[in-house]
Amino acid sequence: MRKKMASLLIITGLVLAGWNGYFWLSGTSSGREALGQDDIVKNTDSPLSGSENHKLIMATERGNSDGVVTDSAQVEPLPIKTDKKIEKPDASPLRDYKEYAKGAEIGWLLIPELDMKYPIYWGTDVDTLNQGVGYHIGNFTTPPDGLKHTVLSGHRDTVFQELGELKTGSKMYIQFEDVQYEYQIEKTWITDAQDRTVIVKKDAPTLTLTTCYPFTFIGSAPDRYIIEAPLVAKTAMN
Repeated sequence: MRKKMASLLIITGLVLAGWNGYFWLSGTSSGREALGQDDIVKNTDSPLSGSENHKLIMATERGNSDGVVTDSAQVEPLPIKTDKKIEKPDASPLRDYKEYAKGAEIGWLLIPELDMKYPIYWGTDVDTLNQGVGYHIGNFTTPPDGLKHTVLSGHRDTVFQELGELKTGSKMYIQFEDVQYEYQIEKTWITDAQDRTVIVKKDAPTLTLTTCYPFTFIGSAPDRYIIEAPLVAKTAMN
């Protein structure tokens, strides 16, 4: 009887392990796919127009050592637990852009160094991030065509599990509304999970990627891994 029980427990454990492994592999493969040879559009234009280069230079000169624009004290507020009614901040002009349905696929993130591309979805709620990479909707963010601050987030144990392999100088691309935006990583850093100063208003076109950290942490990770990359070129795709 004991041998039968032991065998049953072993078989049950193997079945559960296989089931969990299947869902883990499904999660790591969903929301991303291998980069095709012709997926990145060759840039034949000048890197940026003079006015866009000027904005990028001016914002860099105003930035502090952490790469945060210091003349912009505006940051996304953290939720406050209180019984009092909190007035929402006035809508920023940066919110003047086309809206999409929550969870809708809006474009692609391509990272040649990882040989991967990721569909981008509208929003960063739980359901949307379970699909893959999400675009952060905020008062101080815009989609790429807004040429301001574009923030994308993804889970560290699925779509962004290799994000820590990227280095300064690595290229990333967003394909959005028939235009390809080329970004070059300027810096990476680690911050507390509650640090919302990452999501700030920027005058120069910038892409920021965020994910939980450490990458191998079991449970709710205490920190966030951040990648910041200014725009260096844009190319029409048709």
